[in-house]
Amino acid sequence: MPIRRFGGHRSLVSHSPKLSYGYRKMNISRSGYRVFSANSSNACTELAKKITERLGVDLGKSVVYQESNRETRVDVKESVRGQDIFIIQTIPRDVNTAIMELLVMAYALKTSCAKNIIGVIPYFPYSKQCKMRKRGSIVCKLLASMLAKAGLTHIITMDLHQKEIQGFFSFPVDNLRASPFLIQYIQEEIPDYRNAIIVAKSPSAAKRAQSYAERMRLGLAVMHGEAHHSELDMADGRHSPPLSRTSTGHTGLELPSNAGSRHHVPFPGIELPIMMAKEKPPITVVGDVGGRIAIIVDDIIDDVEDFVAAAEILKERGAYKIYLMATHGLLSADAPRLIEESAIDEVVVTNTVPHEVQKLQCPKIKTVDVSMILAEAIRRTHNGESMAYLFRNIAVDD
Repeated sequence: MPIRRFGGHRSLVSHSPKLSYGYRKMNISRSGYRVFSANSSNACTELAKKITERLGVDLGKSVVYQESNRETRVDVKESVRGQDIFIIQTIPRDVNTAIMELLVMAYALKTSCAKNIIGVIPYFPYSKQCKMRKRGSIVCKLLASMLAKAGLTHIITMDLHQKEIQGFFSFPVDNLRASPFLIQYIQEEIPDYRNAIIVAKSPSAAKRAQSYAERMRLGLAVMHGEAHHSELDMADGRHSPPLSRTSTGHTGLELPSNAGSRHHVPFPGIELPIMMAKEKPPITVVGDVGGRIAIIVDDIIDDVEDFVAAAEILKERGAYKIYLMATHGLLSADAPRLIEESAIDEVVVTNTVPHEVQKLQCPKIKTVDVSMILAEAIRRTHNGESMAYLFRNIAVDD
């Protein structure tokens, strides 16, 4: 074994092929990646297992559980130093627990010297709370800040409720689309789909429905009017404090006097118009659905009362079959029972959210697997490849 001198000291230098091969292998593992699931529920790990099977890798070894006092604990059972780590987190009904599991695992990986921590969150929670409501808060922005603070460096998600949510993050966000899988389902599973018409449940969903209709060369119908106020009709906080019911004519400035009373000092020439309250008309359909298959498309199905009411109107207008399609099937509360008793013939959602229990309660619910595109997004992110292929033929409004 040769001897080299460094600063007057002798050092042994080995040329053993085993040691040099081991060093090269260590470098390779450092540049590798691992896929973990942050869910403590077995039902929520099904998507993670499908993704890892497609990638040909094993699911990372970790333990996520709730202690007796309901605190979340995460134990990572293997080295992640210098690697790209992907955390797959599906959101069950217990949303807040799932968020804490994701935050704690991300921070555990950060303190374990992971190179990059990428969150794969197919359904991003609190995405409906992305606008100011009266004196509330934009919770989606708060969650984005928490994820960044915990150590996430990138997020892969699917069909955000509003695309502007991407601007809440200080790191890259890949917002994948489920529409190619849903369109494929329509073409393969709905007989005589050429006689179908794409329906938007409200004017706010018209752009998404138009994208489906144009790609499938089908007609478009838009429903207008609601039985109650939608989220777009709620106050957005710009009238704060609220207008006084007794304020008419000129407005003024009240100044305290030395005696403790208040004097009204008017501003001459300033008069506000009377604020007229909105009134929504009864539900109407813009477009002919008579003798057609009606396919309602949306991004989230949570409470289904509006969808059930829309299906009744479409049935009255002559639609002989009604499908409801969406990316995220939350199906909260009595949704399975209401769907089973409604005029809706079939509800098609993806597996971004676990809903096996709801499927047992309602056989009308069908599932489309999107693990393929999530696995490909993970592979391309790790290899530094372009994501443009995953967005081919996808419209901006989709």
